[in-house]
Amino acid sequence: MKRTILLGTVAACVLTAGAQGHNTGMGGNDGDYKSLAEKVLKLEKKNEAFNVYFNYAASFRTEKVSDNDWTSGFANKQLRLEIKGNIGEHLSYRLRHRMNKANNAQGQDNFAKATDIMMVGWKFNDKWSLQGGKMCQIWGGFEFDENPMYIYQYSDMVDNMDNFMAGVVASFKPVPSQEIAVEISDANNGKFVDEYGDGARSVEGDGTAFRALEAANHPLTYIVNWNGSFAGGLINTRWSWGTQTQAKHKYSRMLILGQQLNLPKFQWYFDYMGAWDGLDRLKIASSELTPSDGAGHPTWMSDVHYNSFITKANWQFAPQWNLMLKGMYETASVSKVEKYKDYRKSYAYMGSVEYYPMKDQDFRVFLAYTGRRFDYSDKCGLKDYNTNRIELGFMYRIKAY
Repeated sequence: MKRTILLGTVAACVLTAGAQGHNTGMGGNDGDYKSLAEKVLKLEKKNEAFNVYFNYAASFRTEKVSDNDWTSGFANKQLRLEIKGNIGEHLSYRLRHRMNKANNAQGQDNFAKATDIMMVGWKFNDKWSLQGGKMCQIWGGFEFDENPMYIYQYSDMVDNMDNFMAGVVASFKPVPSQEIAVEISDANNGKFVDEYGDGARSVEGDGTAFRALEAANHPLTYIVNWNGSFAGGLINTRWSWGTQTQAKHKYSRMLILGQQLNLPKFQWYFDYMGAWDGLDRLKIASSELTPSDGAGHPTWMSDVHYNSFITKANWQFAPQWNLMLKGMYETASVSKVEKYKDYRKSYAYMGSVEYYPMKDQDFRVFLAYTGRRFDYSDKCGLKDYNTNRIELGFMYRIKAY
């Protein structure tokens, strides 16, 4: 395959089983990129036991919210240290740590929120493997699995998901192009009181009753995931179904269906994400509707249903150039409270032009626009609004060694 095609495909973050930047995988093939150690120190790389990356993105942005004035400033979007490697044919490891997030250990898993991934894996053979530690949960979808550095704006659902958890994953590949994976992990990083507050209550029934929430004895998440590849990688799927225990007799269920068309110079995916929360896990509805039990306890909505439809296309229209277009439509509904049924619809539309000045480095300069609109039902009493953002910046996955 020609070098320009390889560069364009990798540059657009093609999310197949071998693409770079996966949250749920080992990072995969990083393309024909030279490390700084090779370029500067002339160190010869003889194995894959130790690899070091810095995922860094920054931009100058100008933003406008509804009728407010435009504001502007510089922002460091991402800074994540990543170390990973393969020790022989069987043992692997991966660490990814955010350098711009709090480092205090959480009560449940004793990891900092800043630590995305700290895991080890054992590959028994070409069909069976096992991973353990803190990892990204194996939810499906291509937006969910993309390297966060390459995301200009997440969907509402992914933006509000808490998905880096301690657990174990077992995967089985009956054939190289098909993978079935099963995961058991913590449902939260912190203890119940850390997540929902002391004396937490839930809104029940038609919205007039309240219930004291109790911590579950086994707050765990169970996920089944299928990753498929067809026609030599031209069509790919990432599907999953899972349930999470949030409190006693309160569960969250999610279905995610991701499918991708992967051509040499054009890639397109469509994701559906649905969440049925017995207790408002994403906390979008609870934060907007601000329920209260009248006694000052932290209060959360029950029986909340979220839908997300996400589509994204990348087109390498010229050597070292990429055009990205993305759209999202999302809904939120508190199913049993009449005035909050289907109370929220949100729309997002964005595009970017990216230029890769160096063929042997994963470095891009971009100009991007993101627009969003939030529409609320008349019954809920919330006011519609929209946002606009323009960014000029760069992304650099620095391959240090």
